[in-house]
Amino acid sequence: MSTPSTSLRAAAGAADEQQQTLAMLLRALKLPAFAAHHEELARRAGQEGWTCPHYLRQLVELELSERRGRRIERLLKASGLSADKTLATLEQEKLPAKVRRQLPALCEGGFVERAENVLAFGLPGRGKTHVVSAIGHELVQRGYEVLFVPAVLLVQRLLAAKKNLLLEKELRRLDGYDAVILDDIGYIQQDREEMEVLFTFLAQRYERRSVLITSNLVFSQWDRIFKDAMTTAAAIDRVVHHALILELTGDSYRSEKAKSRETVDKALRKAPGDE
Repeated sequence: MSTPSTSLRAAAGAADEQQQTLAMLLRALKLPAFAAHHEELARRAGQEGWTCPHYLRQLVELELSERRGRRIERLLKASGLSADKTLATLEQEKLPAKVRRQLPALCEGGFVERAENVLAFGLPGRGKTHVVSAIGHELVQRGYEVLFVPAVLLVQRLLAAKKNLLLEKELRRLDGYDAVILDDIGYIQQDREEMEVLFTFLAQRYERRSVLITSNLVFSQWDRIFKDAMTTAAAIDRVVHHALILELTGDSYRSEKAKSRETVDKALRKAPGDE
């Protein structure tokens, strides 16, 4: 004959078994947040008198939130974006007024939905890379797949794929990105094969996917990249059509920082009795 204590132990054992089975089923359904938090939320539901639909909604919202966080983490890891070139670290007060006005809308990502391009022009040190990287980070936070890559490295990747008869496969892989940030297009060497694969990449994304390009060369100098006038005109036409242009003018950030460091160094070296 069972005693009350025996019955309690049996009930507790059955409850534990049910919890273990439930956790296993939730993991099988790929619901890790459900598995991790359903007991805690169940206790809270009991204490606060939640209805079953309210309890379920809390679990679903938690699952979606954690799933979104994991996705963004994966997108950031795959993006190649610099962790320190974000909107928070961008010195927006030093940007031209027009660029400051354009920036919020670009960070929302509407241009990606419309398959438009963004072109950032300016001399070295004007913040082109930081601006497009900051936009890239904001796009990732909104769930877009972004790739940041120096133009030279992308071209070398495409050349290697072409040599191995895998160019189409590589272009399809790149097509999976909603936006590709092509940094420093002006530094590509003047080689016809490089020009051809770069033109192929830009032509394939035309009116389908977005490209963000930084360049210290204005359009009139793009014949240094694409070798002949006809290809240069065709490339510019594809890039500029449906494009937003950011002109980064003003003083070089790097020069300003170097002068600031020099001033600080002189102050530190200065002896207290020199004045």
